[in-house]
Amino acid sequence: MFSAAFRPFFLGAALWSAAAVPAWLLSFSGRAALPGTLAPFIWHAHEMVFGFAFAAVAGFLLTAIPNWTGRLPLRGARLAALAGLWLAGRIALLLSAPLGPHAAAAIDLAFPVALIAVVAHELIAGRNWRNLPMLAALALLLCGSLLVHLQAIGGTYTALLGNRVGIATLLMLIALIGGRIVPSFTRNWLVKHRPGGTLPAPTGPLDLAALAITFAALAAWVVSPGGEVTPWLAFAASLALGLRLARWRGQATLGEPLLFVLHAGYAWLVFGFALLGLSGVVPLVPHSAAVHALTVGAIGTMTLAVMTRATLGHGGQPLTASRATVLIYLLVTLAALLRIAAPMAGGAFLALTWAAAAAWSGAFLLFAVSYRGLLLGRDRFDTSQNVYPSKPLGYPHK
Repeated sequence: MFSAAFRPFFLGAALWSAAAVPAWLLSFSGRAALPGTLAPFIWHAHEMVFGFAFAAVAGFLLTAIPNWTGRLPLRGARLAALAGLWLAGRIALLLSAPLGPHAAAAIDLAFPVALIAVVAHELIAGRNWRNLPMLAALALLLCGSLLVHLQAIGGTYTALLGNRVGIATLLMLIALIGGRIVPSFTRNWLVKHRPGGTLPAPTGPLDLAALAITFAALAAWVVSPGGEVTPWLAFAASLALGLRLARWRGQATLGEPLLFVLHAGYAWLVFGFALLGLSGVVPLVPHSAAVHALTVGAIGTMTLAVMTRATLGHGGQPLTASRATVLIYLLVTLAALLRIAAPMAGGAFLALTWAAAAAWSGAFLLFAVSYRGLLLGRDRFDTSQNVYPSKPLGYPHK
């Protein structure tokens, strides 16, 4: 399992995501108590961002970096140690009351520090300067988690800010990396399956403007989620990202769910920012609905889209979606829709939230079960001899 980074981190992310949401709901509904020092809703947000999503980011980056740098992947004891640090952080946060907040913080923050060191070493050794901004994203995730821990230690009220920093960083990564891989994968697929047809538009000024507007909207939301300018920047980001997405020929990929889901994940960004804008000017639209459109919708869908594709590609399997994979995508979509509807459902809030949690956990459990052979290393490639499929994810080495 420690022959490639996507294996332990994707498996860990899926299992932890499936377990942590119902654990939070049991606490939220008064049926159980979490043995930690963080308030349940703060722990929930922290573990979805800095537990589940951070593991998925680590699996993606450490799997992609060899393609970017031409260096051998992190593997073996070093990879096992890094995955162990992530797991220790999850246990420490869950048991932070008996451990103490200082010890829990030290254990949990060891993983992002170690990951930053590993990624920095690989990018610098491979002279891959183009992807050095990934270090800034990882540093922001570290800072966001630190802000949550500072509140647990006492004396500050920075947990909500820290969680917003984490969410905003993940959304910016989706906007940035999604803007590379979605049109690239779509172009490759169209050239093979529909030669001579219209291809996704190349990167241009609109793409750069969309990223700049998205960054401004996220920064405004992090600093002042209820500020007067935040809704209008969110509307602008929604429009710019929508125009960007419309140029990528997503409608032509309906026949291949493994590819179309990437467009759907990016579309959740467009919808989420639109809801974020509406929540600031229309009282009937709750802020939490917008946040869950961006988290459950955009982050959840894009994470599963990348994890399924990367696992198939690096496991030497055809890049096509099975019925189980399609069901995974449908379940996470259902989870997002139910979670958005829940705060507007009055007395049915808790029932819809439980239903959303069941769909969410079902999607990630189904991923873990359906892909268990590939995640445990039972594929047809001899990873002990560094034999990997050529550019399995389809993106350029640069």
